[in-house]
Amino acid sequence: MSDTPLYAALDLGTNNCRMLVARPTARGFRVVDAFSRVTRLGEGLGASGRLSEAAMDRTLDALEACVVKLERNQVHRARLVATEACRRAANGPEFTARIQERTGLKPDIISSSEEARLALAGSASLLDPMVPWALVFDIGGGSTELVWVRNSPMGQTVMGVQSIPTGVVTLAEQWASELASNKGYAKVVDQIGRAFAPFESLHTIASLMTGNLVQMLGTSGTVTTLGALHLGLERYDRSKVDGLELGFADIAAVTRRLAAMSHEERAAHPCIGPERADLVLAGCAILEAVCRLWPLGKLRVADRGVREGVLLGMMREDSTLGRGGRKA
Repeated sequence: MSDTPLYAALDLGTNNCRMLVARPTARGFRVVDAFSRVTRLGEGLGASGRLSEAAMDRTLDALEACVVKLERNQVHRARLVATEACRRAANGPEFTARIQERTGLKPDIISSSEEARLALAGSASLLDPMVPWALVFDIGGGSTELVWVRNSPMGQTVMGVQSIPTGVVTLAEQWASELASNKGYAKVVDQIGRAFAPFESLHTIASLMTGNLVQMLGTSGTVTTLGALHLGLERYDRSKVDGLELGFADIAAVTRRLAAMSHEERAAHPCIGPERADLVLAGCAILEAVCRLWPLGKLRVADRGVREGVLLGMMREDSTLGRGGRKA
């Protein structure tokens, strides 16, 4: 066994409850346990403004399963971050109090800006240090974050962050009929593009998109799913998807395939599944809006993000990052 402590990062999103348990190593950290469950915490939130009892119960059950893993692994330190669903819901604070009472975990409802910075911190190792600018985006269940980054071999400096309250769950619920037709889908893409336009006006990113000055990095279930479909994987394989370079033409081809599939066909695909079958086209619409506004031609796929950023943050605070530990 190692004498270095174990850490856990829990990410309570609008669609998923996910956890990583990891041990610091000489080169970062090593994941020793993981958990992921679709809970649809934000189900119906767009219409009611509140978290439903059924969604909260599903999420509490998932968090209790996480606590079992925390105790089994004898985790030294854990952090639970909650994002857009808890930020937006009128009963978000009430729900986080229920989480603490039932599980002992103390949720931290983070701002959209911190969420974006954590996603960047968790995925920054995939950036090419020789390309001076980076546009990083995170398509979540309830919101989408953009981060404009000054990049160098010494690290990253955040130059700007934008969050819009549109993610795959909220979009799929509010625009389901539009997403089902080509005309309606195009309308949704245009609307999302208009929401992102102020970010472009402020930072003039498009003007830098020649001469290898900008790179694009996407961290979300949308881009990882499209990456897996592009590769023709019969079963999702993180080792093949994380770090994959995906061309915009490839993204468009996969999107066309998805649009031509029925809900049942999407649900039957092992890289999509029934829990995401109604969400994947919403994610494609958000991604297409990003690609249209910033036509770089390619992006890198990150199967990492907020949880990894939380882990790295805790390890840096405790000065354990980079410690390999003695083997007993």
